[in-house]
Amino acid sequence: EVQLVESGGGWVQTGGSLRLSCLVSGFTLDDYTIGWFRQAPGKKREGISCMDKSDNSTYYATSVKGRFAISKDNAKNTVYLQMNSLKPEDTAVYYCNTYPSAVWDWGQGTQVTVSS
Repeated sequence: EVQLVESGGGWVQTGGSLRLSCLVSGFTLDDYTIGWFRQAPGKKREGISCMDKSDNSTYYATSVKGRFAISKDNAKNTVYLQMNSLKPEDTAVYYCNTYPSAVWDWGQGTQVTVSS
């Protein structure tokens, strides 16, 4: 059974940092391009970053480029998202899944709230 368990969210002030974690089980990270998505209140879920399965190259949406960094630890079956210089518009529930199309059922996500 595949599970995706996101954690690490919280409340921070503008300019703060958080590191999100996504613990996966039921599949091998190296077999999939894995990424992070977010859904802000009243908006559609959007993909913001991914790490390619073939060469670990990374992609970032324009809105987060230069501020967020994706990484993974295969030994720990965990994908990370380091988020720096956070802005109020980063407020959302953050999820991980295969990228760009989600293959697995969504996890519960982790809430990130950035206050101005």
